[in-house]
Amino acid sequence: MRTKADYDRLLQEVRDHGHWEAWVLYMLGAVERTAIDAIATIQGIKALLLDYKHRIRAAHRFYSQDLINNLFSHPYTKIEFVQHDLQVSRLTATRYLDLLADTGFVRKYKAGRHNYYINEPLFRILTGEAAPQA
Repeated sequence: MRTKADYDRLLQEVRDHGHWEAWVLYMLGAVERTAIDAIATIQGIKALLLDYKHRIRAAHRFYSQDLINNLFSHPYTKIEFVQHDLQVSRLTATRYLDLLADTGFVRKYKAGRHNYYINEPLFRILTGEAAPQA
């Protein structure tokens, strides 16, 4: 929506005078802008996923589609998630994630006793802002 004031004004026009057309056009414009933003988000995620797929495959022997799916299911992952999704030991999952962090695919973030591995480009696509810093 352009502004809450426009929305409120147009809705009041509907209530007071039955002027539906301007309000419907305003809402259709909002739906159109939302759809355009959603398409851009999807295209950005798709491009990033393909980039990661090719670069991880080239850089690491442990590449798998399950790993890519894990890195793109959420903007972060944890050792336990990789263990479960790839059916590997905790030590192997830790090694994979630390190697991905060392090569810049994720950023390791410690919160309390847990390590999170943030896919920062995905985080930025989804939120439009930088991921939390350690």
